[in-house]
Amino acid sequence: QVQLVDSGGGLVQPGGSLRLSCAASGFTFSRYDMSWYRQGPGKERELVATITTAGGTTNYADSVKGRFTISRDNAKNMVYLQMNSLKPEDTAVYYCNAVHGLLPGLNYWGKGTLVTVSS
Repeated sequence: QVQLVDSGGGLVQPGGSLRLSCAASGFTFSRYDMSWYRQGPGKERELVATITTAGGTTNYADSVKGRFTISRDNAKNMVYLQMNSLKPEDTAVYYCNAVHGLLPGLNYWGKGTLVTVSS
């Protein structure tokens, strides 16, 4: 059974940090590109960051470049999103996503973890 369990969200003050985690199971993790998406209040879901299968390439939305870092541990089937210098506009539900490196039809989602940035 395929599962992506995202966690680590919470309430943080502006300028603070959080680390999101996503635990994968039920598929060959190392063959999947991993991403974090987010959906803020009243907004569409947007891509935040992506890391390729071996972790050699990362890409970020312009709004988070220099503040967020995506990483993965293929031995532990985990992907992370380190978020620093958080802003109120980063408030959203964050979702982990897995897409097969060669077969994009194989696409899985976590249930999301809520990040609230507020004083």
